[in-house]
Amino acid sequence: MKDRKRDVVSWSRFFWCTVFVVVFCVLFTSFSFSSFRLLFREHFHPQIVSIWPKPTMEAIAGESLASAVVAIRDIVIFPDQILIFLIYPPSARLFTKEDIRCVYFSPNSSHPAFIRPPHHIDGQGLLGQIVRCPLNPRGLTISLILKSGVLLPHRGLTHRWNSLVYEASIDRDNATIAFVKGLNLRPDKLYEVSRFECVYGWDFRRTKLLLRSTVISIAQEIVRCETPLSILNAPYNGIKVSIRATGRRTMRSIARLGLQLPSEPSTGSQKPYEMCVCTMLRNQARFLREWIMYHGRIGVQRWFIYDNNSDDDIEEIIVSLVDAHFNISRHVWPWIKTQEAGFAHCALRARASCEWVGFIDIDEFFHMPLGSSLHQVLSNYRNMSEIRVTCHSFGPSGLNHVPTEGVMISYTCRLLTSERHKSIVRPEALNSTLINVVHHFHLRDGFRFVNADRGMLVINHYKYQVWEVFKEKFYRRVATYVTDWQNKQNVGSKDRTPGLGTRAIEPPDWSSRFCEVTDTGLRDRVLKSFKDPMSNVLPWQKE
Repeated sequence: MKDRKRDVVSWSRFFWCTVFVVVFCVLFTSFSFSSFRLLFREHFHPQIVSIWPKPTMEAIAGESLASAVVAIRDIVIFPDQILIFLIYPPSARLFTKEDIRCVYFSPNSSHPAFIRPPHHIDGQGLLGQIVRCPLNPRGLTISLILKSGVLLPHRGLTHRWNSLVYEASIDRDNATIAFVKGLNLRPDKLYEVSRFECVYGWDFRRTKLLLRSTVISIAQEIVRCETPLSILNAPYNGIKVSIRATGRRTMRSIARLGLQLPSEPSTGSQKPYEMCVCTMLRNQARFLREWIMYHGRIGVQRWFIYDNNSDDDIEEIIVSLVDAHFNISRHVWPWIKTQEAGFAHCALRARASCEWVGFIDIDEFFHMPLGSSLHQVLSNYRNMSEIRVTCHSFGPSGLNHVPTEGVMISYTCRLLTSERHKSIVRPEALNSTLINVVHHFHLRDGFRFVNADRGMLVINHYKYQVWEVFKEKFYRRVATYVTDWQNKQNVGSKDRTPGLGTRAIEPPDWSSRFCEVTDTGLRDRVLKSFKDPMSNVLPWQKE
């Protein structure tokens, strides 16, 4: 009897069957990423497996997405951290800080060199999220990994923060407003528009661009362009805006045109808010309640807060204030050294709803020495377009620790001579270039400013607080054209504190400095009008 021939499975078939079994285990069991990687060593390149429904997505940037997944859109490297911008499908839930980790790879290796938790995650709704990761050591690349062990796909590029078109909007005149780092234009000066052009596209590495348009004006970090009609008439599709100077390459960009700024009400219509305030801050949440509650009592109705990379509890504080019926919006503005651009962006947003907008910092408080209201002050200057308000700079007033009652009650000693002014403006009166010197703008022709009477309105600037608070000024400056404290250039500038140098070392006499005049005017008003007579507690002290 002849022996039957044995059935032999080829190595190729055996290999692919093994792959199928392993993949099945990964998807339907608790088989870990690390175990899977051990099987395949350097040849394995993990991809995200979405845990959410996968609705059909429209083509973005002219390219069809293979599947509706969360992905890394862009990476921007800052001096102290890395910002990773995520893009989401419409139905996906947003990640929390516990869902994700920053992962760093050596060149040509799929084995992580190390993994770190993110500093912070800022939610942006359907526009995605911003994950802020620790700075990676030189030579390593960065990505994001989920708790399940899968990497997020990277669809964009890595950029440097100081040479980038980073924000863009369309204004009421259908012009594109682009905000740019790296042009290195001088402050307070208009430049020749013929040297520049705006470009619209998706991938500026390629020579073929979608559209070009004329620059209308260019100054500081703000470029105003004619928006092509084809873009105005099209729905949001993720198109990016960039700038090209004559003889240079197109600048890198993450600025996507999407939302058109709201238009102003028709002529004669009253805007919803008489008085609004714009500010930019970083890690100052502990001062926010006092600043908001006080200004709300004297007549501010709307607050635009530009958050410059805070990692304190600012979001929770704002939510609690909104729950207490204060009209506040937080706008994530991660760009460093961009206060002028941020205030210009805020002016555009506020133009549709605010009669007046004040541009002040969170350590600055409007004060009416004669006891009038903010409404009375604004009514007195109704025929003007800008009110310039004198600032008084207060010192530590003998204190060594952060006061529990707040700054207005506790700091009562200031310099005799006032410093620069801050402005309250009618946003529709601003020059279209949006040139500003941090806290005041250029006006359109025919619009006038006035210096506020000091008996009617001043600003108490609690500039030199206890050392624990003041020393933070050494670590971050938001204004583009103001030298950083730790930079040895312009050490004698008025933007620095005399005698402090470039290092955050507390002088032995700090608590007694900057005390030339005792000024208790605002303190007395707050104690009289704000303190609860039963509990003897101020509103911002209550939880």
